[in-house]
Amino acid sequence: QRNFDIRKQLLEYDDVANDQRKVIYQQRNELLDTEDIGETITAMRQGVIHDTFRIYIPVESTEEQWDIPGLEAALVAEFQLRLPVGEWLKADARMGEDDILRRILDAADAYYAERVARVDLAAWRGFERNVMLQSLDTHWREHLAALDHLRQGIHLRGYAQKNPKQEYKREAFDLFEALLNTVRAEVTRFLMTVEIRSEAEIAEAEQHHPQVENVQYHHADYDEALGSNEEKPAQPIQRATEKVGRNDPCPCGSGTKYKHCHGKLS
Repeated sequence: QRNFDIRKQLLEYDDVANDQRKVIYQQRNELLDTEDIGETITAMRQGVIHDTFRIYIPVESTEEQWDIPGLEAALVAEFQLRLPVGEWLKADARMGEDDILRRILDAADAYYAERVARVDLAAWRGFERNVMLQSLDTHWREHLAALDHLRQGIHLRGYAQKNPKQEYKREAFDLFEALLNTVRAEVTRFLMTVEIRSEAEIAEAEQHHPQVENVQYHHADYDEALGSNEEKPAQPIQRATEKVGRNDPCPCGSGTKYKHCHGKLS
C-alpha cells in the first residue's frame, strides 16, 4: 500500500510538469505555425524594457526616487540603447514617468527596425523564430531539472505543517513564470545586441541556435513514476496532439483562460 501511495504521489507531481509541458508545446506550435512573429517579438521587447524601466523608476515614485543614471546605463548594457534620459528631463520639466517610458519604447522600436532593415526580412523573421524556439527549449530542460530538485526536497515541508503537494504546485508555478520571464528577457537582449549585417551573418549566428527539429526532450523521472528504472532513449519533440483552446483554462493551473495567462509569451 505504501509503495502505491508513493507511486501515486509521483504521478501527481508529474501532472504539474505535464500541464506545464502542454503550455510549452502550445507556445512552440504557435511559433512554428506563425509565418511572421514580428508582433510577438515587439510585445516581448516592450514588456522586457518596461520591467527594466520599473527597476529604476518604480510605480508611484517621486522624481527624487528615480535613478536616471542607472536607467541610462542599463539601457546601454542590456539593449544597446544610448538614450539621454537625463537631458530629456532637463529639456522638459513636465515630462512624467509614462512619457519617459513611451519615448524609450519608441526609440527601441526604431532601433530594432533599423537592424531588421539591414538584412532580408524573411531571413530575419526565420532567425527570430529559431532564437525564440531554441531559448524556449533550453530553458524548458533546465526547468524540468529545477522541478526535480524541488520535488526531491518538498516532503520536508510536511515537518513545517505545510501541505507538500500544495507547496510544490505553488513553487512549480513560480518557477514556470520565471522560465517564461527568462525566455522573454534572453531573446529580447540577444536580438537587440547581436551583430547582424548580412544574411551570411544570420547563418553564422544560427549556428549558436540550432534548428528546432534537432532538439530532443527527455525526463527520466517520468519513467520512475511509472515504476521503470530503465532510461529510455530521448525522443524528438513533436507537435502536441491536444491543442489548448484560447478560451480553455490554462494548463498551468492558474484558473485563468489560456489567452489571458500563458497563451502568449508577451
